[in-house]
Amino acid sequence: MLRWILGGREAQSSVEKSPVLCIGEEQPKNCFTELQVLKGHFDIVRFLVQIDDFRFASAGDDGLVLVWSVETGERLQELRGHSQQITAISTVSCGDGFTSLITASSDRSLSLWDPDTGNRVQTISDLQSSVKCLLVLERLSVWLSGGEELCVWDKDFQLLCHRHKHSDTGIAALVELPKNCVAVAVDKEIVIYRLTVSSDSSMLLDEIMRCSDHHDQIRALINVNDRTFASGSHAGELILWDSANFRNVAYEHILWEESQPSSQTEIRLAAPKPSEMSIQHLTSNGRLILAAVGSGLYVYDVVTKAVVAYRRAAHDSNVLHTMLLSDGELMSCSEDGSVRMWEIQDLPLAAEPASAGFFGMWTFGRSSKQPGPQSKKVLEIPNLRTLELTGDLIGHSGAVQMFLSFREKGLVTCSTDHLLILWKDGERQSRLRSQALFQKLEENGGL
Repeated sequence: MLRWILGGREAQSSVEKSPVLCIGEEQPKNCFTELQVLKGHFDIVRFLVQIDDFRFASAGDDGLVLVWSVETGERLQELRGHSQQITAISTVSCGDGFTSLITASSDRSLSLWDPDTGNRVQTISDLQSSVKCLLVLERLSVWLSGGEELCVWDKDFQLLCHRHKHSDTGIAALVELPKNCVAVAVDKEIVIYRLTVSSDSSMLLDEIMRCSDHHDQIRALINVNDRTFASGSHAGELILWDSANFRNVAYEHILWEESQPSSQTEIRLAAPKPSEMSIQHLTSNGRLILAAVGSGLYVYDVVTKAVVAYRRAAHDSNVLHTMLLSDGELMSCSEDGSVRMWEIQDLPLAAEPASAGFFGMWTFGRSSKQPGPQSKKVLEIPNLRTLELTGDLIGHSGAVQMFLSFREKGLVTCSTDHLLILWKDGERQSRLRSQALFQKLEENGGL
């Protein structure tokens, strides 16, 4: 397998010391045996967004947005115009199957781009603050930007309405909810707004509720399904919310604990570093939620409200991005420079017990603000499973910020090393090359 081929850094020493997390060069369940390095950025690449089945865009701290072909790795367009780093990027449908890109930058501007030509179609400058997040509401033909204030724009980049900031930290995340509502993460609160069209056809943005059950800054906010959305905080709090009445339906505090010597009769919680308990990223497939908690991974079933599986030390450093491939397979990437593939498997009898000591506490169904989390021993969790490492993609020499899957076409990763890597299924690529060769031979034979 490819090990640190692009940088001067050696493989992670702590991984090599851990027999559980070092699976060696033979990885039968890892199909990504070929890679292509994509160069073009000259600073940290933070964002990847899929344009269609064949193209994606990358953006980062150099202010560039580059459009690529996932099949060939060819750079198709360079979108130049921002003078500072890109802070958010999103796609927006313009009808007739045409997709545009919206970007936000630290230069306090917003831009609309044509990825086919590379032209900047619209731009808004001199905003009050930098935009941290974007949300497109296709059914209303509007999009929202969040920073120190929340703004609603139409697809012609005309400001329809806005709300001033509620906190010095600004808006961290936005998600769409049913009945023309949006959830906005502001510091420790989730503010619910409803978008309505007034009698004079103007757009109104009404605050209808504030959810204040978190004790620390909200770091992640996602839609789970039509009935539920979820939020995660810097203190390791995972809360499920009802999308209809915005009530807290499940609360869990994820707190990793250091292993204790077997001679001790009392289980004590170590004082974790803030980064070890922070939820950096959440993803869901509608049934499961995958949370990146410090350097660990945590899988939670929203239907049974039960822990499905976890891995306290999934990476050597903080996990930055995750994805559920199915109910049994998932991926993660980390500051340690690796992208890892996991499979949910039954816990071996000889493995460490599935009793407490790995989580501080979890409780469910709380509808009001919780008291501060208190440490206590947790009884054995029935049906708890484990995450087994099935693939380890190591090619970047810097922290992998995120990845984008095109299924059989490949996987794209971006990093602080200024590079993108296009990972390919080696067997599929070999078949495609053989088919192309046979086709060429047939064409030449017919001449």
